[in-house]
Formats: sequence, C-alpha cells, structure tokens
Amino acid sequence: MGLILHSGTIPDKMALGRLDGMIQDLILVVLFVALALGGPEHGPLAYVILFALAGLQIAERRTGFLLTTRGSVLANFLKLALGYVLIGFTGGVTSSYFLALLIPVVSAATTLGVGGTVLFTVLSCALYLSFLLFLGPRWEIAPGQMAELTLRVGFLAVTGYLTQSLAEAHRTQARKAQAVAEQLAEAMRSLQEAEAAVRRSERLAALGQLSAGLAHELRNPLGTIRASAEMLVQHVPKENGVAGELVGFISAEVDRINSLVTRFLEFARPLELRPAEAELSEVIDRAIAQLERGTPRYDVTVYKNYSPDVRPFPFDAELMERAILNLLLNAAQATPPGGAVTIKTRPVDASVEISVIDRGAGIVAEHRESIFNPFFTTRADGVGLGLAIVSKIVDLHGGTMAVESEPGKGSVFHLYLPLERRT
Repeated sequence: MGLILHSGTIPDKMALGRLDGMIQDLILVVLFVALALGGPEHGPLAYVILFALAGLQIAERRTGFLLTTRGSVLANFLKLALGYVLIGFTGGVTSSYFLALLIPVVSAATTLGVGGTVLFTVLSCALYLSFLLFLGPRWEIAPGQMAELTLRVGFLAVTGYLTQSLAEAHRTQARKAQAVAEQLAEAMRSLQEAEAAVRRSERLAALGQLSAGLAHELRNPLGTIRASAEMLVQHVPKENGVAGELVGFISAEVDRINSLVTRFLEFARPLELRPAEAELSEVIDRAIAQLERGTPRYDVTVYKNYSPDVRPFPFDAELMERAILNLLLNAAQATPPGGAVTIKTRPVDASVEISVIDRGAGIVAEHRESIFNPFFTTRADGVGLGLAIVSKIVDLHGGTMAVESEPGKGSVFHLYLPLERRT
C-alpha cells in the first residue's frame, strides 16, 4: 500500500482575520478584568460598568452599524456616559477611574479624525471638571490638588492629540498603499491586455502566411474547374436539363470558393495605411449604407449616436469603413429580427472611441479571447475572418480593441483610435 501525501492548505485571510479578532477580544477582556480586580473596592456596580465598557468596545468592531461614522459617534457617547457614571460612583473628581474617559477619546482619534478627536476630548475634560460642581461649599482645593487636576485634564488632551496623530499617519500610509495596489492592478491589467494583443498579432501573422499560401494553391485548380464547367455547358444538349443544372451548381460553387479565397488573400495581404484627415461620422454613415443595401438584408435598425466633440483626425477612411462594416455585420447577425444596433462615438483622452452595441445572444466567457482569431466562428455559415480583419486594421492604426459581453444580453465592441498617429 503506497504512502499518500496530502499537501497542507494555507489559511485564508478571512480565517486569520477572525483569529486575530478573537485574540484581541480576549486580551481586552483580560485587561478589563484586571482593572476590575486591581482597582479599589466600590461594589458590583463598578464591575458592571467596566464590563459594559469592554462589551461595547468589542461590539464596536463587530457590528455593521457601529463601524459607520454615525455608529462610531453613538458608541463614543455611550462610552462617555458609562465612564461618567463610573467616575461619579467611585469618588467623582478624586476617582482613580478618571482614565475611563480616555476610552472615548482614543476611539474617536482612531475612527473620527481631527474633528471627532477635538469634540470628544473637550467633552471628556468638561465632564471630568463638572464633578467640581458637586463639591460642598466648604471644600477647598489645595494648590497641589489643582496641579493634579490640571495634569489629569492635560493628560486627556495630550493622549487624544498623540493618538490622532498616529492614527492619521496610519490612515495616510493605508491610502498610499491602496493607491500603489490600484496602480499595480492597473499595470497588471495593461500587461495582460498587451500580452493578449501580442499573442493575437503572432497568430494573425502565422495564419496570414498560411492563408496566402493556401489561397494561391487553390486558385489554379479552381480556374481549371471553372473552365471545364464552361466547356461542358457548350457540349451538353439543351434537352439534358439535369446535366445543365449540375454544371450550374459547379460554376456557382466555384464562384463561392473563389470568393472565399479572395477573402483569404485580403486577410493575408499586407495592408498599406494611407492616413488622411477625415470626418469619422461620414465614414460610419457609408458603412451603415453598405449594410442596409447589402445582401443578405438584415431586419435590424441602426441607431447613430455621434459625439459633436469628435473632430476630424487622420486615419485611413477606406480601411476604417471596412472595419466598421464588419463590426456592423457581426452585430446584425447576432441581433434577432426586428432588433436594434447602436453605434456611438466619443472622445476618450487622446483617442476616439467607437462602440458598436447589439442586443443579441452575447459571447460566452471561454470564447472572448478567440473571437479575434482568424477562422474562429460560432455560426454554421461563417468564415471567421470579419473580426480578425477588424483587429488587423485597428492594430495598423495603432489603436486597441475591447469587448464587453454578457450571454443573453448582447455585446459591445469598443474601438479606440489615436488622434495622433503612433509609430
């Protein structure tokens, strides 16, 4: 019987966070028990108040409402009230438990910022000094006792200030760390997009060479088949309808394959960019007109949403018209009869965004990276070159493409063309 080794699992962050919280709660309870047992004997009420403060402090980190600003303010007022009762019950201005007023001050400094710290520091000092009002008329405060009172009030204020300063430094570092994390995440997304673009370009180059070679090899036999079919037409008697029909099928299929070979060659042929300043809306209008008068006809309505902020800029109008037409064809084929396709433009930073939106079946997640690959298609009668040609034209302009899609709700294809030509 063989020995089977099981790899240990690393505790996730949530489990570690729960364990850390339990340890903190335990330490807090132990500290308050020590305060209750180590302090002067004042009866059970003092113990109840101490444990109520401990419970409130624990609940503040575990209750959703108390984690909000409003909840934190409410919790600190409750701590002030409990501390005030505790001090009043244990001797007032002479109570050893005057430090209980530090709890709301420190809590405010860590959660409520400068304003909250000042508010609860002033309230704590005022509440502590208010016990002087309960002294009898014969009570006189000696100079040494006045210094002690001043020291206690100053201690509350200094502790609040120092805690707030440390908490603010911690919050600043946390914001910087969050900003760095967001920058790293954005850099990672950009790197992944760049890697995907490089992989797509490599596949396009390899498949383009293959398509060119295959297309040239097919052209010669197709020409021979076409010529043979034409000769057969001349020698087949007119009364032989079956033979004539079969010859017609041969010619039609040869034409269809020849058209497909032409598309292969168009995809494989290096494109030459001829940029010139042009109006993007006019190019899109021409592509829409081709869609509407093309064959087959699609029962879809195209809505246009052009931004007036998009000014004429240099690009190859002929190639871009071809790319937009392919996107519109793709959207029309995905849209059910009677549906709508929307095309919109807008400026984005130093680029122009063209978005083609359909309400079709959408694209499943596992197909999204493959849809720009040549010959990838989910349609039975599709060739899979439309989006590959679009990607090639956009790359040639120095632009980028993105797609958003949700199965059952449709897709949005985004083209980003730079306003200035990139080398």
